[in-house]
Amino acid sequence: MARFLIKLILNAVALWFTTLIVAGVHVVPYASTTTAWILTYLLVALIFGFVNTVIGTFIRIVAIPLYILTLGLISFIINGLLLMLAAWISSLFGFGLVVESFWWGVLGALVLGIISWLLGLLVRPMAAQGR
Repeated sequence: MARFLIKLILNAVALWFTTLIVAGVHVVPYASTTTAWILTYLLVALIFGFVNTVIGTFIRIVAIPLYILTLGLISFIINGLLLMLAAWISSLFGFGLVVESFWWGVLGALVLGIISWLLGLLVRPMAAQGR
């Protein structure tokens, strides 16, 4: 459970950094308080994690021939579409992630992936010390 919460918080922080870097990706909170902002980022990270785990895994397995054919470049497109799907699902609740267009989604997914990877590198040594 602790590992799940750490990953959720890291993804929320990565999403926050992504919204600061990529102009076409932003988050609309359900209220204007600081707590609402934090909870919105956590909820959007949870939605994105669910979409990426369940739907993304299925799409990646089905798209293996496309990965081979495009030498993996299709992953940018798939990740951008998954980010846009997470934005659509969160918008059903009346708040959440907003992606301006498809290419902003692709760029946002790329930046989000890089930041998540970097944060994972920073947290991994601390987690290894705690074992």
